[in-house]
Parts: sequence; C-alpha cells; structure tokens
Amino acid sequence: AESSTTEEISTGAAGNRHGALLLVSMQAKLQVLSPLVPVREVAFLRFCKQLGEGLWAVVDVSMDGLGMEQGLAVASTTANMKCRRLPSGCVVQDTPSGFCKVTWVEHTVYDESSVHQLYRPLLRSGLALGAGRWLATLQRQYDCLDVLMPKQDSSDAMLEGSRSLLRLAERMMDNFCAGVSASSAEWSKLDDVTGSIGEDVRIMARRSVDEPGVPAGVVLCAATSVWMLVTPKRLFNFLCNEKTRAEWDILSKGGPMQEVTKIYKGQQNGNAVSLLKATAPNTHQDSSILILQETCTDASGSMVVYTPVDIPAMRRVMGGEGDPASIMLLPSGFAILPGGPSMSGDDGHKTCGSLLTVAFQILGNRQPTGKLTVESVQTVDSLISCTINRIKTALRCDA
Repeated sequence: AESSTTEEISTGAAGNRHGALLLVSMQAKLQVLSPLVPVREVAFLRFCKQLGEGLWAVVDVSMDGLGMEQGLAVASTTANMKCRRLPSGCVVQDTPSGFCKVTWVEHTVYDESSVHQLYRPLLRSGLALGAGRWLATLQRQYDCLDVLMPKQDSSDAMLEGSRSLLRLAERMMDNFCAGVSASSAEWSKLDDVTGSIGEDVRIMARRSVDEPGVPAGVVLCAATSVWMLVTPKRLFNFLCNEKTRAEWDILSKGGPMQEVTKIYKGQQNGNAVSLLKATAPNTHQDSSILILQETCTDASGSMVVYTPVDIPAMRRVMGGEGDPASIMLLPSGFAILPGGPSMSGDDGHKTCGSLLTVAFQILGNRQPTGKLTVESVQTVDSLISCTINRIKTALRCDA
C-alpha cells in the first residue's frame, strides 16, 4: 500500500493531530501481490481525534464525487468507483505496560467481478486488504524498528553498511511489488507478443533509460499465481532454506547457497535481509554469484524476494563507501498468501493450502528503443513454469 498527502485542510491542535483533517492523494494504492487481483486506487479523507486521555482515533472515508469548499473538488474515476472506503480506521489506546492496544475496523465496498476466483475468499476474509492485514503489517513494522535501533557496541562503518544494505533491499522490494501488478505507470502490459502464454500469466515491460539502479534496456516482467496444497509456513520455510535452494533456483548453480551476511528485521527469524553466495560444485570462486535477498512474514502472508548483485559494488556498499543507488537490480521472487478450497474440520470450515505468486524480471533487450521478441517472452514464461514445477515436485504437491 502507498499513499501521499496532498493537502491539510485542518492541521489540528498545536503540537498534536487532534482535530486534523487530511486530504490523501488520489494516487493511494492498495495492492495484493498477485497479477490476478487489480490494484485498488482510492481517494479518501482522514480525520484524527483525541477521544480521551491516552485514546486516539484515526478514521478514513472515501470522498468520491464530493465537492468541498476552498475550491477543493475531486472527480470520481473508474478505479475509484470500483472501490470505496466507508468509515474505516483504528483506535489507539495507551496501556500501563508502555505498549498500546490497537483496534482496527475496515469497511470497504468493491467490485468483486474483476478479482480472480482464487482470491475472492481471501479478500472476503480481510487478510488481503482488511483489518487483519493492516494489524499484521503494523506489528511487523514495529518489530522491525525495534530491532534496527542503533546498538551502543556498533561501529559507524558497520551501521552505515547495514543501513545501505537495508536501503538497497527496500528499493528491491518496491521494484518487485510494482512489477507484479503493474502498479506503476512505467509498466505496460504486453498482449501482442505473448503467443501461447497461459491466460493467468501476465507479461509486462518497461523501458529503462539512464535510470539509477536499473540496467538500460527493455525490462521484461512475468508474473502468475497458482494454488498449492501445502501450508504457507512450509512453503515459506522451503523457499528460505539455502540448503535446498538448488531444487528450484537456477541461480544456485546446482549447489547449496552460502549465507554471507544477515540482518534481522524483527523478532521472527523469517524477517531478514541477507547476502547469499552461490558457487557451482568443482568450479573456481571467481564464478560465484552474489544474491541479495529479503524475506518477510506475518499473519497475513509472506514474501521471498531476491536479485543477483555485483560483488565488488556490494563490498563497497557494505564497507560504507559505495552508493546503494548505483547497484543494478532486477528482482524476482515469491509472495505467499493463505488460501484455497475450504475443507470441513472439527471447528468448521478451514482454508487449505497456499496461494503462491511467482514473478521474474529479466532484461529483454539491451537497447531501450529495441523491440521484444517472442523468444524473450517465452524465456521468462518458461522460467516461471519450470520454477513452479520444481517447487511442486520438491514439496510433493504435484496434484
């Protein structure tokens, strides 16, 4: 999810946000990491109010078609009409323990017809774009900030190297998420060169010209989502395991990955940024590949995103000397969400299996003005299907 504030209608009381009314940009986007679920674009007003001592409320409501004073008017768009936020938000309450209690309510009207049937139960449950997801994300972000607070025994060079690595991972994740659902205007869907590509595989492209951190040329992204009869936790642990990575990743060169460094971003071991080295068996170290990877997990879902990086450049960055923006990134990876057919159990209906989104980015043409060929599209499509089949075989969930 991303949003920006375009105007503060009322700034609230001095020193706090009590009574503040914010106009949030129409570019606010709510995204489920799957090409089978359209990105939701919403425009809404946000109101902040202190209800009592140590008790706050933050409430949003869509403003489609509303005309307001001071010349403020927002026209409804097709995207906004497909999703409207009725009064939604959270109540934050201080507790004697020094923590806070957060109660979240999400009330949304949306057009379900544009959502693939695989994802409709997940959206209805609230784990995709509802209160469950926002609370899980809030908890994970808090854990991340708590863990990453500077430690007294850390040197300046070590801190700068860690910050650079985290900034690089953040850019990688943003790039990956934008490519999965074409949530950025830079990406355009390809329909004329897809050939025999499956209907659930989305092929997108964008042209990179003098863009920092992105190779020059035509970047090709392919993404699809499938259901697998395996628990999200088992699937996530398998994809994170360096020892079994060769079972699905062609970048592993047929051998296990070696973990070079790791920065934890939360209390759970699954939230971390790592550097992994892959060296083919019986080959020289000069043929090694360095991979930047971020993994994150919470109650609403998990992600494993990675990209090969230049070894000398990464050494400079980790030493606090290099510029993270100069490192070229073409991220690929996975998003895992709980979902699938409902199965009856002792406590009612249970969701069985995982919804796995797989996305790859490759350089389809080294010339920004060049054209994509059917062969390059087929290459990235073959990479997706091969990876999915390898995962199914390894986890014995071919059926």
